[in-house]
Amino acid sequence: MQTIGPLRPRFSELLKRPWVTKPLNLRAFSYTPPSDYSNQSRGGLPRFFSETLPSSKGGVIRVQGDEFWHMTKVLRLKTDDRVELFNGKGGLVEGFIQNIDRTAIDFVALEDPKLVLPQSLQWHVFAAFGSLKGGRADWLVEKCTELGASSVTPLLTERSSTISDNRVERLQRVILAAAKQCQRLHEMKLNHAMKINNLVPLVAKSKLSFIAISEATPLFSALTSTTKEPSGLIIVGPEGDFTEKEVNMITEAGATAVGLGPHRLRVETATIAILATLMLWSDSQQITNP
Repeated sequence: MQTIGPLRPRFSELLKRPWVTKPLNLRAFSYTPPSDYSNQSRGGLPRFFSETLPSSKGGVIRVQGDEFWHMTKVLRLKTDDRVELFNGKGGLVEGFIQNIDRTAIDFVALEDPKLVLPQSLQWHVFAAFGSLKGGRADWLVEKCTELGASSVTPLLTERSSTISDNRVERLQRVILAAAKQCQRLHEMKLNHAMKINNLVPLVAKSKLSFIAISEATPLFSALTSTTKEPSGLIIVGPEGDFTEKEVNMITEAGATAVGLGPHRLRVETATIAILATLMLWSDSQQITNP
């Protein structure tokens, strides 16, 4: 699948904080297979984002900025309290707070950092949510993060042709907050908005892509004849749905049209319904076909 460049700012740029740390040595990471991902993502310790992790047990880094504020002012953590740091790329390390000053905490690693591999099937969401109001776009992006989507791309269509630039940083903050809340270890990418013409080549290259269309074959029925692939596309139209021309372009490129029940769904409802179903299907495929 063609790589889609993620929007900026990313996690590290959102927090806008300097780091004092030793150079990162990836060889010091212990690797955890994807099958153990769920165990690593459900720890009981408070978890915070850090662009860089200590390279080994005993390593020390300073944490400043928003995460420092969250640790000390919101959760009121103290010296010797144990926490976890993750880097959004699968890295995770447990440690404790050695020192707190006015601007930062010193974090000491109690173990070598782990590197948890991503889940084997990566779902990329393309949804026309640019015109959604009242926090509905935030909700869509938050739930995509929690469910495990690899990326979300705002889709520009004839009936949803723009997305406000000032939403970008807000949505990135939503993604970071959701990743911490659900203890996800891999960052979900928020890509630049894309037009249908640019989506079509991605659909043509993908062996697994679904477009939500009313009165199409039910999603569960379509999955009975579907084989597992390394990645897949989920495509959801705007309020008022895709035009007939847009549907034809996407399906002729190879996407499978699927229905999500008898009722008319909002963009965010349809997106989460199909993503949740496909994530569960992916998990079942991984169990039955290891």
